[in-house]
Amino acid sequence: MIWLRRALVAVGLAAALAAGFWVWVATTTLPVLTPETSVTVVDRNGVLLRAYPVADGRWRLPLANDAVDPLYFAMLLAYEDRRFERHAGVDARALARGLWQFIKNGRIVSGGSTLTMQVARLLEDGATGQWGGKLRQIRLALALERSLTKQEVLALYLQLAPMGGNIEGLRAATLAYFAHEPNRLSPAEAALLIALPQAPTSRRPDRFNEAATIARNRVLERAVQAGVLRADDAAAARATPVPAQRRDFPALAPHLADALAAGAEPGAVIATTLDAELQADLQTLLASRAADFGPRVTTAALVADHASGEIRAYLGSSDFFSDARRGAIDMVRAIRSPGSTLKPLIYGMAFEGGYAHPETLIDDRPMAFGSYAPRNFDGGFMGQVSLRRALQLSLNIPAVALLDVVGPAHLMARLRRAGVQARLPRNAAPDLPIALGGLGVSLHDLVTLYAAFARGGQPVTLRATPGPADSGPLAPVLLPAAAWQIGDILIGAPPPAEAPFGTIAFKTGTSYGYRDAWALGYDGAYVAGVWVGRADAAAVPGLRGLDGAAPLLFDVFARIRTTPIPLPPPPENVLTVSNAQLPAPLRNFTPRGVPLRDSAAPEFSYPPDGARVDLGLDGETPMPLILKLRAGRPPFTWLVNGRPIVADPYDWQASWQPDTGGFVTISVIDAQGRASRVRLFLQ
Repeated sequence: MIWLRRALVAVGLAAALAAGFWVWVATTTLPVLTPETSVTVVDRNGVLLRAYPVADGRWRLPLANDAVDPLYFAMLLAYEDRRFERHAGVDARALARGLWQFIKNGRIVSGGSTLTMQVARLLEDGATGQWGGKLRQIRLALALERSLTKQEVLALYLQLAPMGGNIEGLRAATLAYFAHEPNRLSPAEAALLIALPQAPTSRRPDRFNEAATIARNRVLERAVQAGVLRADDAAAARATPVPAQRRDFPALAPHLADALAAGAEPGAVIATTLDAELQADLQTLLASRAADFGPRVTTAALVADHASGEIRAYLGSSDFFSDARRGAIDMVRAIRSPGSTLKPLIYGMAFEGGYAHPETLIDDRPMAFGSYAPRNFDGGFMGQVSLRRALQLSLNIPAVALLDVVGPAHLMARLRRAGVQARLPRNAAPDLPIALGGLGVSLHDLVTLYAAFARGGQPVTLRATPGPADSGPLAPVLLPAAAWQIGDILIGAPPPAEAPFGTIAFKTGTSYGYRDAWALGYDGAYVAGVWVGRADAAAVPGLRGLDGAAPLLFDVFARIRTTPIPLPPPPENVLTVSNAQLPAPLRNFTPRGVPLRDSAAPEFSYPPDGARVDLGLDGETPMPLILKLRAGRPPFTWLVNGRPIVADPYDWQASWQPDTGGFVTISVIDAQGRASRVRLFLQ
């Protein structure tokens, strides 16, 4: 009976020890099981636009298990923990093997760590290679498996596995070394990512490429032995070079991403309405064009779906990281002079108010509106033109004349309806110069305004984050008929060189002093705007909207879609007739300004009398002589040495190509027979 009592005592002691052991496990203090992850900003399809390191400077991106290639898990378990699904956090067989190897060799050869034990060590940043640390990992691993599912343990490993330097977790590693997400991994990629956490410092591929290659190949060999990978696939993977440098993390839409991420909680995933592919394409395009303009010029662009107001691409500058271009300044939101880009709204208000029609004729000639005497960009005048043509050519006198009728204050009110936050100079009241850019707006404002044109005059709030469509204020910016007339005019505007005609309704603008070049446009689906200039507001000599910003706008639309989307048909109440068929009051528009040049005799503004003009007549490509007037009444007759030259009689500017150099006399006679002449020497 003694043996029976001893057996019972042994069983009791074993039971007590087991109970005590599991009490010891159950009373384990667990570390924080939700490690801080990076704030990420993603596009409309969940594609990463930009990520931010966690507080300690590490890149640790959120990642769901189902977003990982299954091959990675198969190879990981084959290499690290074949009995992962069966053990309770500790693999007794692996530990026994490790202990025997320690006794036999006098050192730790194989620690027998399971993935759960590795997670335990990573959670506490514990030591490796010491049995004291190993005991703590065993206790914590058992406790973890009592609190977490196997999938949750794997999820922690995916986030915490060290991958070299400040890279932690599988997703950060795939982006840093392979520049793509972990949803698709090649055998070579998966093997490297499995090998790295074992010695992240000494196997870091951008510093110790040979060691990383050897470790990767060892994982591939084990995968073949375990039947996870075919021998020929492993051979192909071994022939694949290990990346020798880290890649930059995505930095798409950095200005917008920074604004959205400001103040976000750690681990926040901020969804946007952007299209990552389009955003990346346009960032490349804008950077290339900015390089053509010079080292200090930058470009900006905004693209939106005007039906919903969702922003598809947001480019605050051509190079966010360029100090010379001041790329960190968000030029989508910067306040600048809009140049001529508000003219369509002025025309639309005039059409809506019954003051004029697109085929109404107006005299483009020198005129003063009180003390304000605007002039056209090129200094010339077109004479009598239709309002359609005047807007397409962006003539200044007709725009100011129409604003004089509709009222500057009313224009400001319509801008507010559209959601435009226009800014006037301090303490200034709205006046006629705002027709030509005498106020401040942003690119975001202008795209918002043109979105209303595209929507038949109905305003919309542009937004970069998902949510219900916001139609903005109920009052329209323009009535549908006037909005359609504006689109019909703008789609017929002369495009820049080599751009297709009639694919988008667009308008350009150039601010005073060549500081801003604009191009805004829309089709049946999208609205876009482009700005070119210097972020420090310095002048860029020769910079104009038509040849500076417009080509870029057309390139933007070429990347948005592959086939043109037509504008909608005209509303039923739109009067589409010729000038002769218009009601008499609409056939001609008479500005309320006072004509200037008609009362004075012709006078040359260029070239001055007695000038010596170098036209390069001795070279292969001589330049023409440009002649400009500042007074007189058209039609004009131009003469060189008494012989008439071919020129538009209603234009205040003429061009003549001389055959040879020497002295010449240039004369001009106006409609009243008054004449003026200059004597020049050409060379």
